[in-house]
Amino acid sequence: MTEKTDGSRAKSADNDRTMMARCIALSAAAIEQGELPFAGLVCRGDKVIAQATNEVVQGGDITRHAELVAISKAQKVLGQKELAGCTLYSNIEPCAMCAFAARETRIERVVFSIRSPMMGGLSKWNVLRDSELSSAMPEVFGPVPEVIGGFMREDAEKIWESWHPLIWAAIKRRGYLDGEDPALEHLHAIPERHSLIRKIFALHRHGPSLLRKFRL
Repeated sequence: MTEKTDGSRAKSADNDRTMMARCIALSAAAIEQGELPFAGLVCRGDKVIAQATNEVVQGGDITRHAELVAISKAQKVLGQKELAGCTLYSNIEPCAMCAFAARETRIERVVFSIRSPMMGGLSKWNVLRDSELSSAMPEVFGPVPEVIGGFMREDAEKIWESWHPLIWAAIKRRGYLDGEDPALEHLHAIPERHSLIRKIFALHRHGPSLLRKFRL
């Protein structure tokens, strides 16, 4: 049993490295598109469902963060709102806006490289790990996801430094990104409590489609 668990963990870590390397490479491609080096992937196991860079400059829309664009694409690919069983990879810690989207779509894991002490949905606002969201509104927000922060941080930082060394130095000095504690952080998921309220809302959402099936 132990060997199997260890093997599963090693496989998961290898997959995380593969996906994050892809995410970091995508952040470099964002620079060529005139965007800041942000990128996000939504994956299920070793399958990439959707990937995106920031589209803030291209779209003239400040809400087009890489994570939000990737989440939106993944929903369209899967044809559903919820992304349970999926992992969100980001080269930068998701901001509060993106973290709320991750919680509402019930993403199971979030893996990021560089911390965001002033804007992060974990470091600053703790949206990702707020258990009150899912306990008070289980019909809206998913359970607390597993979070791995600081993953392949040095690789991600190289892209930012290559983009503009002086600006990157200023960003770090002011504490916008990275922060004082670059160590890898691994926070385990908190299982969902199956409340009566969530079951009622689930029945309300799926009831009409079930009735249509019976009528057919």
